[in-house]
Amino acid sequence: MNQIRSMINRHLKYYYQWDYLVFLLLTALSVWSGKTTVFYIIYFFWWNELIRILMDGIFFRKNKNAVLGSGKNASVFSSVIQMGIYFVFIVVFFGFMANWNNQELILMNMSILFFQNIYFNINLVFVAIERVLLHRSQRPIRVSFGTFTPNMIILHISIIVGAALMFFVVRNFPETFTPSNLWGSVIIILPFLLLKAVIQSKLNLSGKQQGDS
Repeated sequence: MNQIRSMINRHLKYYYQWDYLVFLLLTALSVWSGKTTVFYIIYFFWWNELIRILMDGIFFRKNKNAVLGSGKNASVFSSVIQMGIYFVFIVVFFGFMANWNNQELILMNMSILFFQNIYFNINLVFVAIERVLLHRSQRPIRVSFGTFTPNMIILHISIIVGAALMFFVVRNFPETFTPSNLWGSVIIILPFLLLKAVIQSKLNLSGKQQGDS
């Protein structure tokens, strides 16, 4: 049992890298299976932040090494309400309106929305377990609530990039950018992968300088 805990703690030191690698692997598998859309990525980023908010809200005070960062005046409740507003916008716009004339994409987005995409679901479970383990192992992580947390920055930029891709790329080349077209899906997903990589690499460097964030 102690060996298992020791192994988990060693890996948790590199949780930013593990978080990105798991996200990259599962997204790649979803792309390969023809089950990835712009909505998939943005909806995942939304869930990623919501899970972090909820897990931090539950376990933050039990982790003596956790540090309250940005959004010190923001509460878990106000952050959840904010996420609810984003949920409506993301589902209505990216799930339906942006693909109004493409029934295939709408059906695929609905399957993601109702947790019928196995890769999406596994990634969410990993995110939740990872956050719980970080707190339970007393990792010195930075907890933040509000509008400008690292995950919220990723979400904000993703919404802008996603809207630009939907209106100026996907709509103009509907036969190329479909879930069943592997290279079309890769081109669409690549900006989001790079965005997450850049943000997490900066967080990793910050964590090495100031303690994990």
